[in-house]
Amino acid sequence: MQEIAQTLQKVIQNLFSEQVGVELTRTDEQFGDYASNVALRLSKKIGQNPREVAQKIVDALDLNGPTLEAAEVAGPGFINLKLTVQALQKLVDAGPAKPLKRQEVVAEYSDPNPFKVLHAGHLYTSVTGDAIANLLENAGARVHRVNFGGDVGLHVAKALYGMVQKLGGELPEKLAEVPASSRSDWMAQCYQQGNTAYDEDETAKAEITTINTKVYQFHSQNDTTSPLAQIYWTCRDWSYLYFDTFYESIGSHFEKYYPESQTAPIGLQTVKDHVGDVYEESNGAIVFNGEKYGLHTRVFINSNGLPTYEAKDVGLAVKKWADYSFDKSIIITGNDIVEYMKVVMKSIEGFLPEATKRTTHLTHGQVKLAGGVKMSSRKGNFLRAVDVLQAAEEANKSTNNNTGDQSVSLGAVKYAFLKQRMGGDIIYDPKESVSLQGNSGPYLQYAHARACSILAKSTAGTGASVELEPTERSLLRKISEYSEVVDRAVSELMPHHICTYLYELAQVFNRFYEHNHVIGDPRETERIQLVSSYATTLKNGLDLLGIHAPEKM
Repeated sequence: MQEIAQTLQKVIQNLFSEQVGVELTRTDEQFGDYASNVALRLSKKIGQNPREVAQKIVDALDLNGPTLEAAEVAGPGFINLKLTVQALQKLVDAGPAKPLKRQEVVAEYSDPNPFKVLHAGHLYTSVTGDAIANLLENAGARVHRVNFGGDVGLHVAKALYGMVQKLGGELPEKLAEVPASSRSDWMAQCYQQGNTAYDEDETAKAEITTINTKVYQFHSQNDTTSPLAQIYWTCRDWSYLYFDTFYESIGSHFEKYYPESQTAPIGLQTVKDHVGDVYEESNGAIVFNGEKYGLHTRVFINSNGLPTYEAKDVGLAVKKWADYSFDKSIIITGNDIVEYMKVVMKSIEGFLPEATKRTTHLTHGQVKLAGGVKMSSRKGNFLRAVDVLQAAEEANKSTNNNTGDQSVSLGAVKYAFLKQRMGGDIIYDPKESVSLQGNSGPYLQYAHARACSILAKSTAGTGASVELEPTERSLLRKISEYSEVVDRAVSELMPHHICTYLYELAQVFNRFYEHNHVIGDPRETERIQLVSSYATTLKNGLDLLGIHAPEKM
C-alpha cells in the first residue's frame, strides 16, 4: 500500500506540482483491489474537474510494471486499482507491521477478587485481554500481562465472617474438612452469607467492620498465626491456586498479580502526599473534587483513615509505572466503572501525567446466556465462568457428538466472545457457538483441519504462479488482506476484526474449493501453494485469538 501511495504521489507531483496525502481503501473485488479518493481532494485544491483529474492520474500510471495491472476512473472521480499477482503475493509474504517494536506495554485484565468465585465477566476479560495482548505482541511490543485483585477490603471481611459462621468459630483446623474441589464454591457461599448479614443484621455489620480493620493489620503487623489470620492466609492461597488452575485451563497466563494489600499502602501514602495540590479533606475523609473537571467527587481515604478502592487504584498505577515505565498501558474492565475510572485517572494525572497519557481504558458489558439474567456475586445468582464453559461442552456433545476435544468447546466460547465488538453486553448462545456451520470457532477450526487434510494428500511441491484463474486470484486476494486487518485490530485494540476476516476468508476458500480440484489437477502445484498460504493465515489468525487450530477434527 505504501508503494502504491508513493507512486500516486509522484504522479500527482509530476502532473500538478502538488503534494497531497494518498489514502487507499480495499474495494469490492469487481472494481479492483484498492480505491482512492485523492483526485476528488486534489480537484478542490487546483480547481479542476475531479473525473478529469482522476483520468490524468490513471493515464500516467505504469500498468506494465510488477505492481499495477489495471486502473480506471469510477463515479465522480474515484480511482480503482487492480494489483498484479506478484504484488498480491508480496502482500501475503510481507506479514503484519511491527509498529510497537521495542515498546513496553502493560496489559491488565481479568482482575478477580480472592475469596470470590470467577464469574463470566472474568472469563470474558481473560479471553479478550489475551487476544489484545497477543495482538500487541504480534505488533512487536514486549507485553507484561498483569492482574489486580482485592485481597483486602470489605468483601474479604464479609467472606471471613461467613467462614467463621460456617466453621463454628475461628477454627482454622476445620478448613481441612472443605474438599479441594469445592473450595471456590465454599468461599463464594461464605461471602454471600456475610454480605446478607452485613445488609440485614446491625450486629453482624459491626463485626464485619471490625474484621475489615483486622485484615489490614494481618499485613501491616505480619500476622500469620492468630486463628482468624490463619483462615485468611489459607483461603487467600486457595484463591490464587484456583485462579492459576482456571487460567491454565483456558490457555491464559499472567506475569504478575498485584494484590490490593500491596497497592493499598502505596495509594494511601500517595494520596496523603498530594493533599492540597490534588486531593482535599472533607468531613474527616480525603476526596478528589471531580466537579472541577466535569466529573464527580469520590472518597480516596475514608473517615477511619482506610484507603478506599480509589486509593488502591492509585497505588496500582504508581506501582505499574515504577515497575515498567511503560510506553502503553491497557486496562480492561466492565463498563459499570467508566465514570469511576475517569475520576481515578484524572486524580492521578495531577502527579503522574505521563502515565495517564499512556493509559487506555477499555470496557465491556455483561455476559449473559441467551435469554439470561444479570449476574451478581453479592446475591449469588451470577453466571460463573465454569457455567459458560460447561454449557459449551454440553452443547458440543449434543450437537457434534464430540466429547473428547475440549479445544473445540473452548474455541467456541472464545470465538463467540471475540467476534462481537467489545463494548456492549455479550449474549452467549452455547448451541450456536459450537455449530460447524456459520460464523463460529468450530467452523474455523474445521476449516483449518480441512485445509491440512488437503495438504497431507498432495505430493506436489508448492510454487507461486504469475497467472491465476479467477477463483484462484480471489483466494490470493483475500489472503493478502490479512496484514491490513491485523494492523487495524492492533490500532483499534479490537480483536473482532480478526474474527470477521477469518470467517470471510474461510467462505472465499470454500468457493474456491467448490470450483477447483486440487489433488491430481494439472494446476495442483499452484493450488497447493494457495491452500498452504490459506492454512497458514487461518492458523495465524486463530493463534492471535488464542484458539487452537487443529490439523484433524
